[in-house]
Amino acid sequence: MSFRSYLFVAALAAPLLASAAPADDTREIERVERELLDAFRTGDAATIEKLEDETYTLVSTRGEVTTRADDIADAKKGEIRYTEFRNHDTTMRLYGDAAIRIGITSLKGTASGKAFALDVRFTDTYIKRADGWKIAASQATRLEAKQ
Repeated sequence: MSFRSYLFVAALAAPLLASAAPADDTREIERVERELLDAFRTGDAATIEKLEDETYTLVSTRGEVTTRADDIADAKKGEIRYTEFRNHDTTMRLYGDAAIRIGITSLKGTASGKAFALDVRFTDTYIKRADGWKIAASQATRLEAKQ
């Protein structure tokens, strides 16, 4: 192989070699998830805006569809205050530039002055954008309280 051919092949292969390994993607998604959980708990609208994709939608426990704009507005209002916003019992599947994360979110806090505590089973969809992993969609189903 000539030096010129080698450079051509190396130039074509470089983006493939530079792409993140699945373990790197998994760690990055887990970091984004942690930052989002902290942002919801603390009412950090700027972080929510940064980490939710522009197309983000949530299907809530009441079957309502909300958007990134709704989450940002809610964080700015501060009417819901969380003392706990924690994911656990999670798994993840990677599909190239997309990932599905399932698990349980435990929530505690106050809304309009009334205390609440609940667990929800969630399915989150993440997508890889030019500026990193973003959450693109989420669905939550309320779990019955344990007796």
